[in-house]
Amino acid sequence: MTSTYYTGEERSKRIFAIVGASSGNLVEWFDFYVYAFSAIYFAASFFPSDDPTVQLLNTAGVFAAGFLMRPIGGWIFGRLADRHGRKNSLMISVLMMCFGSLMIACLPTYSSIGAWAPALLLLARLIQGLSVGGEYGTTATYMSEVALRGQRGFFASFQYVTLIGGQLLAVLVVVIMQQLLTEEELRAWGWRIPFVVGAIAALISLMLRRSLHETSSAETRKDKEAGTIKGLFRHHTAAFITVLGYTAGGSLIFYTFTTYMQKYLVNTAGMPAKTASFVMTGALFLYMVMQPFFGMLSDRIGRRNSMLLFGALGTIFTVPLLMALKTVSSPFMAFVLITLALCIVSFYTSISGLVKAEMFPPQVRALGVGLAYAVANAAFGGSAEYVALGLKTMGMENTFYWYVTAMMAIAFLFSLRLPKQAEYLHHDD
Repeated sequence: MTSTYYTGEERSKRIFAIVGASSGNLVEWFDFYVYAFSAIYFAASFFPSDDPTVQLLNTAGVFAAGFLMRPIGGWIFGRLADRHGRKNSLMISVLMMCFGSLMIACLPTYSSIGAWAPALLLLARLIQGLSVGGEYGTTATYMSEVALRGQRGFFASFQYVTLIGGQLLAVLVVVIMQQLLTEEELRAWGWRIPFVVGAIAALISLMLRRSLHETSSAETRKDKEAGTIKGLFRHHTAAFITVLGYTAGGSLIFYTFTTYMQKYLVNTAGMPAKTASFVMTGALFLYMVMQPFFGMLSDRIGRRNSMLLFGALGTIFTVPLLMALKTVSSPFMAFVLITLALCIVSFYTSISGLVKAEMFPPQVRALGVGLAYAVANAAFGGSAEYVALGLKTMGMENTFYWYVTAMMAIAFLFSLRLPKQAEYLHHDD
């Protein structure tokens, strides 16, 4: 094992690489999440209905459909990153996200082209889902490989700092528009603005990512099993299943308390949309700030212990927190409850990419991380809003709380399978 000493120049290079990868990650997730936060304004334009819940259910269905492309994206971009380099994969994924956002910004509504409108909206989301499916695994792999040994948890946490930052910026843009535009203007054309902003930002990100240095070696890229499904499952099936197991619960609870929570406050707790946006802005900001601290904690207590705490606390407190939020009347109390929930989720999200990357060798790392994450995320994260709203329409909203709890218990059990120390990443230093 090599020394953990780094020269000042080496530290600077690695930190710059993390900043560069993170900035692109922020733009990717801003583009993806702005759909969820703008949905309450454009739902009627694509899905005419007298029932607001049905409109939201339809937009949530399109949101979930975007997740179905993630496994394909995880496979395509994971293979690309393992065989042709992390940098190339990162550049192509952000370019695709730019195209998807620009497409949504320019879409005609249902009143103009009928059923073609929701069909084209779905197509744009599928393109974005393909992009994000590749983004997560490659970014997690890249950041884990450039992070400084002994501080991997801290540095790798910036993947979710920027991922949450993308959500936060999406909420902030909606909040700003709510102050500058009327409700009618937002529903008529104002909802298009964030998608234009996202497309422009993606082009800027593309330029930033061109300056990144490659972390994979020519030797691992030339390995005959690099980036292949066969190479992944021949020796690493157990690792893949373990990642699937805890990512399912992690993705579900993450989307429950982030993207779905704004709709939950409006549609279930009866909170005004503007108030809910302010509550989520504050909660997401604190959530973002938490990530490096929870990452540092994992460097001290170990990734396995952080994951076990995540599973145990999530199992115990999910139902009480969601029940309390169901009847909350005070915006401040809603903020406190959501922040408490996000503290629990932070045990996972701060090290989400790293804990996956540490389980695979470099020649199949991007594929292993990206595909396992994308499959679990598509099945459980992307469907979170759809399942929650569907159960609500059937008068069984509380069932959703127990569903999340059960998945958290499963995440805890799979976390028991985690190695007590990283097995592979030290070979890259």
